[in-house]
Amino acid sequence: MTDTVVELLRDMLWVSLLLSAPVLLTALIVGLIIGLLQAVTSIQEQTLTFVPKILALALVLVLLGGWMLRHLVAYSAALLADLPRYGAL
Repeated sequence: MTDTVVELLRDMLWVSLLLSAPVLLTALIVGLIIGLLQAVTSIQEQTLTFVPKILALALVLVLLGGWMLRHLVAYSAALLADLPRYGAL
């Protein structure tokens, strides 16, 4: 029983990490680049940090959204297909 729960949690965390990594890495990279540009040019405009991040994240979601959705649907389908196996929990 505990092996099944650990396996479910491990799979859930792996899928969460896999699906969130492109978005988080994009936000990190764009934030670092904008931060460096602000430090070099001494421009401290607050909107300068948010607008490029939003545009970059929107682009990542447009480009990878289909892949993310397919992966999430496959994971959900596999989880629901194995539901009778988990009935003994």
